[in-house]
Amino acid sequence: KIIDTKDGQKVAVVGIGNLGRAIIGYFNAQRSKMKIVAAFDVNPEKIEREFAEINCYHTDKLSEIVKSEGITIAVLTVPGDVAVVVTDQLVKAGIKGILNFTSKPLNVPSNVYLEEYDIITSLEKVAYFVKR
Repeated sequence: KIIDTKDGQKVAVVGIGNLGRAIIGYFNAQRSKMKIVAAFDVNPEKIEREFAEINCYHTDKLSEIVKSEGITIAVLTVPGDVAVVVTDQLVKAGIKGILNFTSKPLNVPSNVYLEEYDIITSLEKVAYFVKR
């Protein structure tokens, strides 16, 4: 009831590399009330293109699109060296939840929920337990 509300929740993916594209391609078929509605990147070859029917905008338009679309959640798949700057942009734009797939630990205000998922660390954890 909380996640699948009548109005649903809108999600943006920031960083349209291999992981960002995979998330877009997989996610929308899985949830009916939580939808990815926008993607963001800085690569001119990706901007104004669609990925799995989701339009990719330049990150300069992040605040404008987040507000106009009513996006509340962001999935962060950018390179680690820009993760903090992009997170600051997301928070200023009004994002209330961030799923961080970068290797860079982030700090956000208390009114923003942050979930950090480092694939490398998780794989190392699995490898550790396999070797035991």
